Amino acid sequence: MVKLAGIDVGNDSVKVIVEGMNQHIIIPNIVAPGYDRLILQEEESAIEALDVIVNSPSLEKNNQRYFVGLLAMEKEDNFELEETDNKAVSDQSLIVAITSLAYAALSGQSAYSNVEEAEYVIGTGLPVRTYARFHKNFEERLVGEHEVTFLTTPRFGKRKIKVIIRRCIVSIEGAAAIFNLATDEYLQVKDHELSNGVIGVCEIGALTTDFPVVKKLNVDNHFSYGEQLGLSGYLDNIIRDVEDLYGYSFPSRSKLVQRIKSRDFVIQRIGEQQADIRPIVDNYFSRAALKIVDMIKKRWNKYPDIQCFYVIGGGASALRQYILDASPSMKLRFVENSELQNMNGYYKIARYRLNQGQTQGGME
Repeated sequence: MVKLAGIDVGNDSVKVIVEGMNQHIIIPNIVAPGYDRLILQEEESAIEALDVIVNSPSLEKNNQRYFVGLLAMEKEDNFELEETDNKAVSDQSLIVAITSLAYAALSGQSAYSNVEEAEYVIGTGLPVRTYARFHKNFEERLVGEHEVTFLTTPRFGKRKIKVIIRRCIVSIEGAAAIFNLATDEYLQVKDHELSNGVIGVCEIGALTTDFPVVKKLNVDNHFSYGEQLGLSGYLDNIIRDVEDLYGYSFPSRSKLVQRIKSRDFVIQRIGEQQADIRPIVDNYFSRAALKIVDMIKKRWNKYPDIQCFYVIGGGASALRQYILDASPSMKLRFVENSELQNMNGYYKIARYRLNQGQTQGGME
């Protein structure tokens, strides 16, 4: 049975929602070389120990073992995407995306299910600047047959699953979020301001910040824009300063982000000492917010017909209060579950396109 899935292949994490699932899946976009693990106590859940071998015609190297997501987060030799990486052609992003879809297929089944294949039609997206040149490449890399073998993963150990992607519908980051906010679960318009208006979007990611302008739910080709600037550089600076000041090393940006999301700013030091890293985080996030607000002002000045500006994405969640503090005279809109808006939008756009039976449509 072919299932519909929305998958946001973010530079910081991959977020997935699958038809029939009650909840979404988030897996950090981080990998490390895999090896035979000495397991003293099995992890509590499968998502904590994604130990896989991935094969795909789109990968440069096949039959390689990887630790993916949370399992890779603590490894010193892990890999996170950098500013020079393009996720449309990134093997790492493909590995995490395919692993996420395989995990989604198995997590919806009992531990004794004989699922061997998972077929999908997926909706996904790319940043504004990447979309025009690379959306066909992205689609071609995803469509086809891939294979994931789970090794020491709890419940799924020694399971092999073929992930078959029948069709891939690629949209634009940020614009997909507006489609999600404008429509209900039946794809009917629920917010006429969004569906009929000119809406500015600031979508803050790990490596990019996108400014699509959405006019009557279609992307404006002339005024939509993207910057190769995200939160990753600021996170790297925080990690560096914490290490310089306190000798404490975060093994990855994902680990730092996990701390920030949980509002846990106190780190342990040798000899039962502690240190509060909140001032360092405040310093860099305040600077990031000033930069974001300045870019929003410039985009709004270029197109004054924009009726309102939505600030969304994982970066928006992290910077919300800092941005509000930096823009007291400018009304900006934020939404709850900001980091999930694109994922849900990709899912809805894919549904819409399938229902319409179109190969071209709005929001591309």
